[in-house]
Order: sequence, then C-alpha cells, then structure tokens
Amino acid sequence: MVEVNGARVTVCRRGGSPQRRSAGRWIKWVWCHASLAAVGWTAAGLLAATPAAPPRRGSLEIRVVEAQTNQPLAVNMFLRNARGQVQKPPGQPFWKDHFAFRHQITLELRPGRYTFEIERGPEYQVRTGEFEIEPGAADSTEVELARFVDMKREGWWSGDLHVHRPPADIPLLMEAQDLHIAPVITWWNQTSAWRDQPLPDPALVQFDGNRFYHLLSGEDERAGGALLYFNLPRPLPLSAGAGTEYPPMSHFVELARAEPQAHIEIEKPFWWDVPVWIALGVTDSIGLAHNHLWRSGVLDNEAWGRPRDRVRYPGPRGTGYWSQDIYYHLLNCGVRIAPSAGSASGVLDNPVGYNRVYVHCGESLTWDAWWEGLRAGRVVVTNGPLLRPTVNGELPGHVFRAQPGEVLALSMRLNLALRDRVDYLEVVRDGQVIQEVRLDEYRDRRGELPPVTFEESGWLLVRAVTANPDTFRFASSGPYYVEIGGRPRVSRQSAQFFLDWMDERIAKLQLDDPQQQADVRTYLDRARLFWQQKVADATAP
Repeated sequence: MVEVNGARVTVCRRGGSPQRRSAGRWIKWVWCHASLAAVGWTAAGLLAATPAAPPRRGSLEIRVVEAQTNQPLAVNMFLRNARGQVQKPPGQPFWKDHFAFRHQITLELRPGRYTFEIERGPEYQVRTGEFEIEPGAADSTEVELARFVDMKREGWWSGDLHVHRPPADIPLLMEAQDLHIAPVITWWNQTSAWRDQPLPDPALVQFDGNRFYHLLSGEDERAGGALLYFNLPRPLPLSAGAGTEYPPMSHFVELARAEPQAHIEIEKPFWWDVPVWIALGVTDSIGLAHNHLWRSGVLDNEAWGRPRDRVRYPGPRGTGYWSQDIYYHLLNCGVRIAPSAGSASGVLDNPVGYNRVYVHCGESLTWDAWWEGLRAGRVVVTNGPLLRPTVNGELPGHVFRAQPGEVLALSMRLNLALRDRVDYLEVVRDGQVIQEVRLDEYRDRRGELPPVTFEESGWLLVRAVTANPDTFRFASSGPYYVEIGGRPRVSRQSAQFFLDWMDERIAKLQLDDPQQQADVRTYLDRARLFWQQKVADATAP
C-alpha cells in the first residue's frame, strides 16, 4: 500500500507480530502489499469419540475492529473451502461470493482448510489468509482492519448509483463497504416492490449519522439501453405495457423531468440511445465505472449495446477502455456531463460499493448536497485507486476561462492512495494521453504533476489504471474544462462518431405499427439533427 499526500509518502512494508487467541494458539499476520495474510492457524478441538460417525463441525468466532480505534466494524467476508467452494453462513446477507456481518460472527464449518478475505471498501486494507478447522473445534479470534485513508476527512463522500439488494439489508451492506450514498433500485421495467403495498414514507433514510439511502430509485432497461432514475416521489409507469422500443424511453425521461429534484443517469456509455439522450439534454451523469467491471473479472461484452472493435479494444480491459473513449468523445463535442459509478450488486457479481463515485461536499454531508456536487462534476470515479486532485487549487468540474490569445497554465496536485500496483498516472487532454507519470517521479515531485498549457479550449482529467490482469481496475477524476474566447472545443471527428452512431441506431429500429415507428423516429431524428449540427459547427479536427 502506498499513500502519497502532498509532501508525505508512507509505504507499509512487510512485518507484523503474533497475537494471542483464546484457544492458546498463536496467529501470525504478515503484511503483504495491500493485504494482510494469516498463516498456519489451526482451530483445535477434540476428535470425535466414535470413528465411524461423521466429523463434527467446528466453530470459529470472528470479531473485527478498526486497528487505530479498536471500534467494532461491519465488513464483507469472502470464504472458500479447500475445493474453492464459496461458504454461505445462514442468516447473513449473501451475494455470489461474499457475505456481510457487523463486528462479530460465529462460523459453523466442516473440518478442513479454508481461505478468506475480509474487507471494508477501498479505504481499508484487506485481510487475507487461511485457517484449518478440526472436528469439534471451538475457537475465536479478533481481526484488525487498518484504515489507510479517510476520504471524508478530505471532503470526499462515496456513493454507488446501481444497487439491487433487499432494502432491509442496505444499512449493513453500506456499513460493510463504508459507503455513504446508496439509491436502491426498487422498480425496474415491469417489476416494482410497491405494486401491492404503499410507497415507503419516508423514502429517504438517514442512519449512522452520515449515511443515506433512498427506496424509490428505478431503472428503465430496454432496447435503447438503461437509464437510472433517482429522487422521484413515485415510480414511473413503466409497467403499463412498455415494450422494448415503445413507448420510447425518452417519453419517460420527459415525465421524470417534470420533477424538479429528479436525477437521471445513463447507466453505461455504450448503450445505443446514449447519443439520443445527450442530444435531448435530459441526463445528469453517465456511468464510467459500471456493472461490467467486477471485483474478480469483467463481463467481457457490451450486452445489446454498441459493440466495441475487439482488435482495438481486446479483453479483458477492452470494455473499460471503450467506455472511457466514448465518454471522451462526448467531452470532445463540448458536452459537459459528470462521470459516475454503479456496481449492480444484486444482479451482477459485485459487492455493493465496489464501483463508486466520490463527490466533494466538504466537511459535512447532506443528501441534496451530494447530488448537487455530482451534477457539478466535483467527482472522482473508482473501483480501486483513490485520487484527490486539484488543478490550480480547483476541484474537478471547474471551468477555466480566458480571453482569445491568452495562454492558460494549469498545475495539478494529487493525493493518491493505492492497494493495487499502478505503474504510472495518466493525464488525458482532449481524449489523448499527454503525460505518463511514473510513481517514483510522482513521489519525487511531492504529488505535483507536470504543468499543462492551453492556448485553445479543451478539457483534461487524470486517471490511474492498475496492473491487475483480470479486470479493469482504475480511477478517474472528473474533467476540468478550459474555455478560451467563450467557445468550448467541438471536435469534428468526435461529432461524426456520434452522427454515424445515430445512423446505425435508426437502421436498427423495427416496429410493426407505423404510428409507433413514427413516434420513436421523432426522438431519433431530433438527435440526428443535433449531431449533424455539431459536425457543421466543429471548431477542431
């Protein structure tokens, strides 16, 4: 683990000391990169008296506390037996390969060897290791998790915009990942948790001081892709016979926009109707760290969205880079939309909060302030590295303005915390990587990146992609914008990219009813005109 904070560089090295346990065993915890490994721990117990009887289960009580404060923690645990089979203890919220518990759990396990990981979001180190259960064993242990960065103390507050887990489990799941904002999807196409029961009152729940979740978030997922809806007072009427193309998704967007607090998220950049929604100006954010990026791998396709060129974007990282390049094309067209993140826990393989967006809200958090900061682009998106950037002292989303002929010199400072290896930081300007800063150079420069100068309008951001070979684990700041002479940069190539996309989308539309076909075409044709005008008005190649 490396923490670089301005002039301070801290590296956690191998080390550790044995800890006494109740059964008289010693357990040695060894530092190993970002995690801690347990070695050689046997939970000893009496052998079964009758050799012919099946082996008795053993029990292991685990208590988890924060290393610095000794306060109890909620965590996620990933537990497998010697054959690699996932273990699912009864009575705990479980999904795919992990379960959550608050501070203490007693595991009743068959004799054998087990491997585990215990984690609490990206701001804590991960405990990994193994233990062996003998027949009839009864033992207990206390596990310490060390926090190596506290994002909220620097004003950054975490959220996951794509959560499909049961509402009753949400407080524990948020605590187990140290997550602060979680809108919960309770209506989705023709399914609604509120069809046969009253709407929740209140829909917004605050707990643990500064954690919030909302029970009336929804998703419209059809041929054009997926939109996520937040802060509505009631579900949209998607259950009233909505087909794959009709009524058009943009019709429901217009219904949602009648609510002043509504926030509409493009769930992934490669959905077919992305250029439609952007052209209509109806969305507030776009999922850059999305549900095809998993903790232990990727969903290496674009579902029914616009497929990538697999030669240019090979797996497993291709879907991540394809998503980013689409987003960069939007920025190149003068579109200012904040990146965000969602894990889709409850549908796909992630824990709640694996993909997350940090929004800068300052010392205290309110629900409304978080959404306001997201729309303003004061964000960092991540599923691993933790970036806290400023450019000339400003947060992401800031617009730097100058008069024609002026040159803007921008200096970026960056606090950085890592659990995975990152070889270099990348500064992206107008869709191209213009700087690759190795970590040793970054440390030598005390967290300051080389300056970037602008003589024309454009944008820039900083990203870090880890060396993890199995998934696309990365972090990205929100963009900073440069506007010289009052005109944003519009790239002809990027505008043409979306105009071509619209032609493909129109060609795909097939409805048997002529009136329905005409209704949907109305939105598509408006969008095509928007991108056609962008090509005509381009200010850059």
